[in-house]
Amino acid sequence: MSRFDSYTDSYEAAVEQSIGFSGQNVSYFARRKAMHLLDVCRRRVGDPAKLSVLDVGCGIGITDEHLVGHVGELHGVDTASEALERAAARNPDARYRTCSDDSLPFASETFDAAFAVCVIHHVNPAKRVAFASELRRVVRPGGVVVLFDHNPLNPLTRIAVSRCEFDDDAILLGRHAAGELLNNAGLRTVERRYVVFFTRGGARLHSAERLLRAVPLGAQYYVVGAR
Repeated sequence: MSRFDSYTDSYEAAVEQSIGFSGQNVSYFARRKAMHLLDVCRRRVGDPAKLSVLDVGCGIGITDEHLVGHVGELHGVDTASEALERAAARNPDARYRTCSDDSLPFASETFDAAFAVCVIHHVNPAKRVAFASELRRVVRPGGVVVLFDHNPLNPLTRIAVSRCEFDDDAILLGRHAAGELLNNAGLRTVERRYVVFFTRGGARLHSAERLLRAVPLGAQYYVVGAR
């Protein structure tokens, strides 16, 4: 049993308690990350509707909820079997499987893109290159690996992490370190962007975030490794 199985029923409530000061719920932030992922896929790989995508550490499938119907095939893996049951009920058109801490249950070069949302800070630093290498292994040449994580340079983000009960083992890494991690795993880091500067405003304000992508004040960041 994974330690995250015990949070299957309380996951959303725990996250929303930790980010309550933002005025938004967990689904809002998941949707923002899903939109960034689709944008990366469109620019770097091709039409998302024709791609096979893997969510590593998918949990109860909150991010997947915003990807189903926008990608050709969506697969998710997690070590927490009870969380996967919730994800499957939430997203019946996605495909879910359990995985171990050390390997993914897929053949090499299976997917066009693989991504992990706020997972890497739970991985023991000594095992992070191996983790990223597994993501690289299951991605086809020409595909991408995308890591999303908390920005440790943002003080509000650090407060949110400190308040989240299942982040007690979190060891945050910065955007530059995450990019170097992908390089060390045999990928070519092609993007490093800070995101989620605003939690209010419409599409224009969110578009303005593109101009701020190098400013280390976004609540989160993503890095893209090309294979």
